[in-house]
Formats: sequence, C-alpha cells, structure tokens
Amino acid sequence: MAKVEIPRVGESRTMVLFDDLTRTQIVMYAGASGDYNPLHSDEVYTTKVAGYPSVFAHGMLSMGATGRLLTDWFGPTGLTRFGVRFVNQVWPGDTLSATATVEAVRQDGDVTLVDLVVSTTNQDGKPVVSGTATARINP
Repeated sequence: MAKVEIPRVGESRTMVLFDDLTRTQIVMYAGASGDYNPLHSDEVYTTKVAGYPSVFAHGMLSMGATGRLLTDWFGPTGLTRFGVRFVNQVWPGDTLSATATVEAVRQDGDVTLVDLVVSTTNQDGKPVVSGTATARINP
C-alpha cells in the first residue's frame, strides 16, 4: 500500500458517494445489512402507516458510504475512530457528497493521528450526516 502523506490542518477532500441514489441500491443495502425495516423498502407502509413521503435510505448506508471517503484517503487500516449523527433523511434520487476536513494533526508516541470533521450533504447542500473521525498515518 502506498504511504499516506501527512495532511495539513484545514486540508479537505470531497467525494460524490451516490449520484441519483436508487431504490434498488437501498433494497440491496437492506439485504447486505440484514436491516429489513419497512421504512426502507415498503412504500405503502412508509406513506400510509408511518406518514413519510416515500421510503428512505438507512442511516448506516449513508455512514458507510461516507466512510469510503476516509478509507480511500487513509487506507483500509488507517481509520481508528468514526462516529456520526444522522441529521436528515436520504431519499431515492438524492445525490450525496461527503467532505472530510483535517481539524488537527497530532502525535501519540510514534504514531501520527489526524482528527477530522466529516459532513455528507445532498444535492441541495442540506447535511444528512455529520461527524468526526480519527485516522492513523502508517509509518
């Protein structure tokens, strides 16, 4: 694996996670995760019983996709901590983009750690995921 360069405070990266998220992708995630909550796949239940305008994506689908930005940047073993809040729903047809910004670079013994602020927004710039992460730079 290529060595990751130590980023500077304020440096950021952005990635488009989904361009026009489909219902099929949402249902595929339900199958992969084992989360068959009808809010994510049953249109009648979601609109008639729960009162939402449509089915919507799992929060963990948004979080997992956001994590891809981090593992692409710091490698598959670099991420040491990742936590988010689901702040708005993700609907079929949404385009999601994630941004991670370096908040601090610090040393813990001989390991360099990078603290990040993470945000994922939809096509309207409305946040759907917000959180923080820490990555280890492998020597």
